[in-house]
Amino acid sequence: MWEQIRANKRKSVVLVFSMALVLMALGAVIGAFISPSGGGAIMGIMLAGIVWLIMTMIAYSSGGKILMAASKAKKIEKKDHPQLYNVVEEMTIAAGLAKMPDIYIIDDMSMNAFAAGRDPDHAVVAVTAGLLGRLNRDELQGVIAHEMSHIQNRDVLFMTMLGIMLGAIVIIAEVFLRGMFYSSLGRRRSRNSSSKDGNQAQVIIMVVAILFAILAPILAQIIYFASSRRREYLADAGAALLTRYPEGLASALESISRDSRPMASVSKATAPMYISNPLAKRSAAGLTSTHPPIKERVRILRSMGGSASYDAYQRAWEKIGGAAAGALPASALKSSGEVKAREAHPDARKKKDTRRQLRQATDVLRKANRFVFLSCVCGLKLKLPPEFKSDHVACPRCSRDIAVPVAQMAVMERVADAIDKHAGKGGSSGGMGSLGMGSGNKPLVAVRNRPGPMKFKCTCGHTMKIPASFSRIDCPVCGAEIRIRDA
Repeated sequence: MWEQIRANKRKSVVLVFSMALVLMALGAVIGAFISPSGGGAIMGIMLAGIVWLIMTMIAYSSGGKILMAASKAKKIEKKDHPQLYNVVEEMTIAAGLAKMPDIYIIDDMSMNAFAAGRDPDHAVVAVTAGLLGRLNRDELQGVIAHEMSHIQNRDVLFMTMLGIMLGAIVIIAEVFLRGMFYSSLGRRRSRNSSSKDGNQAQVIIMVVAILFAILAPILAQIIYFASSRRREYLADAGAALLTRYPEGLASALESISRDSRPMASVSKATAPMYISNPLAKRSAAGLTSTHPPIKERVRILRSMGGSASYDAYQRAWEKIGGAAAGALPASALKSSGEVKAREAHPDARKKKDTRRQLRQATDVLRKANRFVFLSCVCGLKLKLPPEFKSDHVACPRCSRDIAVPVAQMAVMERVADAIDKHAGKGGSSGGMGSLGMGSGNKPLVAVRNRPGPMKFKCTCGHTMKIPASFSRIDCPVCGAEIRIRDA
């Protein structure tokens, strides 16, 4: 596999510079349009070069995080979804990687996944909530193994760099075209031209600029697309070897292909990075297709027989696809012995409880989005969004009053701020003692007559609302200690 890794690094350099040429050509024509007689083309090339350099540095240093943010993905930990964490951990060990990738979940109910980063030590893996909620363990393992193969083969650096480059080209072209249609720049420049020849030259430059602004993203996408398909075959073969269960990935790909839900947070730059391109038609297999047809990928995986080796995948590929000589690197085939496929995981044989899995996946998303989970004694679990500000909530099933810990913390914060503010007026920390904070003053006692929050009027005249779970609180005005006991 080392030759494939070296080839990926070489291709990454060549294709990144190819993207740079497209970007600089786009900058030249836009610059020539803006300033046809003042060295605008040179200025455009220089600005495009600066953009390319900055984007390259950003892509290399923080590309994975940028793509996660663009996909609205949230980082999760083991406690959030133990099964996903364990699967990623297993595939990290199987791939021989020194560091486990960070795990992200995308708030989308369509089924997909992708990996990004510059190397195995800075890699990330993201799965959608829909994929997490609809696949069994073996299928999930197949998808994660596919993404782990991309990391192992250094595909992630290539795809991350090109994805961000493509994004820059698309943004610049769209900004220019929108500026042309929604401003009077072109008309203003035409009126200021002093000669008929100047007008004609300006029109020609404008037409060329518009055409190139339209064609540049398409050309960049063709460069991007043409480099992806073989990598997907190799990642499928790697997944079969890592899991020793080709059927897991085959079944997952079938489920993904049947999913008709469109992805919300996807762009032209990030779409080719997914295990199945969410913007492409499933039947697309032309020059601009980033992925081989899923039906073909599934047939190859299921034609491997009882083996899970690179050599078995190569044979299956040649049988299904015809002329596929040299499809996998020679080093992989040379070192590939016969690896017997394993049996399905016991959990995978059980009937899918899709409803429960989807509920778990959405709970992971809520935790990542800082929802508060509360359990009532009647057994109902309440899930409150972070913008919920009340210090208590009524259970919709049994109508019991439930204290909200986060709201209680917010109350304590407000109390502390008020005390600090009041103490600040006193001018010293000694003033805190005069407010009853550690001065030895006898605490006040509030009697709770019924369960739930209560109101209490301090001796200073300030009325406060005390949450149900509080046993003591300090008055935010005078600082007096108030202890709460039940009647």
